[in-house]
Amino acid sequence: MNYLDKLDWNTIKADLEKGLNQGLVAVKKGALEVKKKAGELSEEGKRQYNLISLKTKVHKSMSELGARVYSLTQSSRKNPLLDARVKDIVARISKNETSILSLERGQKKAVPRARKKTARAVSSRSR
Repeated sequence: MNYLDKLDWNTIKADLEKGLNQGLVAVKKGALEVKKKAGELSEEGKRQYNLISLKTKVHKSMSELGARVYSLTQSSRKNPLLDARVKDIVARISKNETSILSLERGQKKAVPRARKKTARAVSSRSR
């Protein structure tokens, strides 16, 4: 009787099937986790893109506002804040800044900002 005759092939087959099934379950769980993480990263990328886009719009609007105010001060002596285009640009900037704040508050992992030291806070500590 040799070594191969002593092996129980049914047990070996059952162990292999069990190991294969456990491996497939682990792979499926891993794939679901990867899919979930990819979705989260995709959402964060979209949010970052929207933030950059809005900040670019604010920057362009501020440039436009400065050019318009300068133009008004050169051509006439009326108050630039009474100009309809200036009011429109200011409203657009305000709307975009509100959207930026909303997106920044929506961050999942907000980085805590250090509080500024004020004269009042410093003087209250020394008492």
